[in-house]
Amino acid sequence: MKSTSFIYPIPESNWIERLCRWADMKYDFFAFTNGNGYDYPEAPFSTRFFAGNTQLSPSEIWSETNNFKKVGIIGYDFKNRLENLKSENNPFFELPELCFFKPSFSIEFDRENIYSAIKLPEDFFEEIERIPLPNSANTSCIVSPQLSKEEYLETVKTIQNHIVEGNTYETNFCQAYSGSFKLWDPISSYFKLNELSPMPFSTLFKAKSQWLVSASPERYLKRTGSIIIAQPIKGTIKRGKSTAEDAINKETLANSEKEQAENLMITDLMRNDLSKISKTGSVEVRELFGIYPLPRVFQMISTIVSELKAGINFSDVIQATFPMGSMTGAPKIRTMETIEALESFKRGWFSGAFGVIEENGDFDFSVIIRSIIADLEAKKLFFGVGSAITYDADAAQEYEECNLKAQAILEVLSGK
Repeated sequence: MKSTSFIYPIPESNWIERLCRWADMKYDFFAFTNGNGYDYPEAPFSTRFFAGNTQLSPSEIWSETNNFKKVGIIGYDFKNRLENLKSENNPFFELPELCFFKPSFSIEFDRENIYSAIKLPEDFFEEIERIPLPNSANTSCIVSPQLSKEEYLETVKTIQNHIVEGNTYETNFCQAYSGSFKLWDPISSYFKLNELSPMPFSTLFKAKSQWLVSASPERYLKRTGSIIIAQPIKGTIKRGKSTAEDAINKETLANSEKEQAENLMITDLMRNDLSKISKTGSVEVRELFGIYPLPRVFQMISTIVSELKAGINFSDVIQATFPMGSMTGAPKIRTMETIEALESFKRGWFSGAFGVIEENGDFDFSVIIRSIIADLEAKKLFFGVGSAITYDADAAQEYEECNLKAQAILEVLSGK
């Protein structure tokens, strides 16, 4: 895009927030993605902005004949369209399983410049700069966990009984925090969250009254030509309070047999999923158990790469791989049944995927975790946190890992 674009300097440091507020007034849908300059394997999200008023039908999303960008979300419960599964837990509010729009406006950023495929109107930048920013952003919302600590610990024991019985080997069990509000500002909340916890797959997404405020560290899938990349995360430890403690924690995660076992199970699951749509012998683990620093945690990330068979399209890829194994466990279908029986909420967009499909069919999707999901009409929001439960898992430690993952979002919602 950049080699053939119109180039403009970025006017000021808070110009992007003004751009989001301009789009909120003008468009039913918009998305801002930000890789935050991470040196992430296979690159983070590009810093881009998309806006439009055209919501896409399922047939338009899956069609291989329309050559326009598509931006949006595949909700976790889309699994029910792919397998004989159900989602009967209560939702906090209803969310569409598929929510994509066709951008009529899109630009890309680097640290200094804005790139546009078309020439922007002469008064465009003046219009954006006239957009006011709020004097005091309302990011506060009182939320409460759906499970008590005791209920969580008891559920982990139940999962471990399922493991003993051979129903599952690893289950990604999640709990949710939810709350109601009179006024809540998703745009301010996004920029505050990105300041507290900048992530390689940071996203702000608006779909009419519904919003995704995401600080995701994880890629689901990326396609470039015939090459497809999966990068499951399994393995988490907090960052140290000093350089020395940081180094010790990193080494502890790298050498943890438990975390490696969790990661390997999901890596093998993803290898199997990709093998269904890839050329024979092309699936390879490019990196196993890579340790990467994020603002508050180290994560163990594995990278699986393969070459797709001829004629494989986006629909084929989703059919073979969704939902991502890191958010289900293994074996996938039986474990999703266990999740449905034991979790207390309908996941909706949480643990689904957000991404952009390019005109040529390439795409890049994140996993929707470390993310606030809100409906401004219902005046409700929620977020989920979870971890992989294995036979060797310590329930109290898993509970603390969930608290660690919730920390940045709770700080944003505290409004301080």
